Amino acid sequence: MLNAVSSPSEAQASSIPFGDLAQGLAILLKTAATELEGDRAVAKASLARARSLVQIAIDRHGDGSHRGTCAGGLTGWQAARLRAFIEERLDRTITIKDLSGVVRRSPAHFSRSFRRSFGQSPHAYLVERRVRRAGDLMIAGDAPLREIALSCGFTDQAHLCRLFRQIVGQSPAAWRRERRESAAGRGRTAEPHGKPAVEDGPIGPRAPQPEPLRSVQ
Repeated sequence: MLNAVSSPSEAQASSIPFGDLAQGLAILLKTAATELEGDRAVAKASLARARSLVQIAIDRHGDGSHRGTCAGGLTGWQAARLRAFIEERLDRTITIKDLSGVVRRSPAHFSRSFRRSFGQSPHAYLVERRVRRAGDLMIAGDAPLREIALSCGFTDQAHLCRLFRQIVGQSPAAWRRERRESAAGRGRTAEPHGKPAVEDGPIGPRAPQPEPLRSVQ
């Protein structure tokens, strides 16, 4: 049974059975109501612990958006959290351990769940997002490819060029030049304001994707 006085750590709370979690929440709320007119510090502490337990339950079971998710895949909130996490860190190394920690799944089962939900391995998804970000930067300004490569998480310009060609079917320089020439011919900027430089749909022939790696540079 969950002790209403002590506050379990996140790791401990994540393993508490749901019945005990609910019972502990009820006790904490009752304590808060009893002490509200007496010891307000105790009441405040009990409410804080109750709020923590509610958040744990939400994180564990999701917000209901998991309904309809394929068996063994990620819930809706997990997929959304992963997308945000990845987009914010494309310029850094992201490991399988990092990603599995975001959704509180073991690394051993995470890659399989990710593939079921995203249709590709974590490594392939990361590479594709890095390439799309690079495309956006190539169209948006005149930064040299070596700078774009580093800002998108590639180890160097050669790394960017190799993976860009695999996914898009052209070298970054040729892709950039072709779009600028086409835009100049139409007498307007390379891309309308607000439109991504690299569309979210297929952007070229795909090479066979590698299996998930422990980290992606």
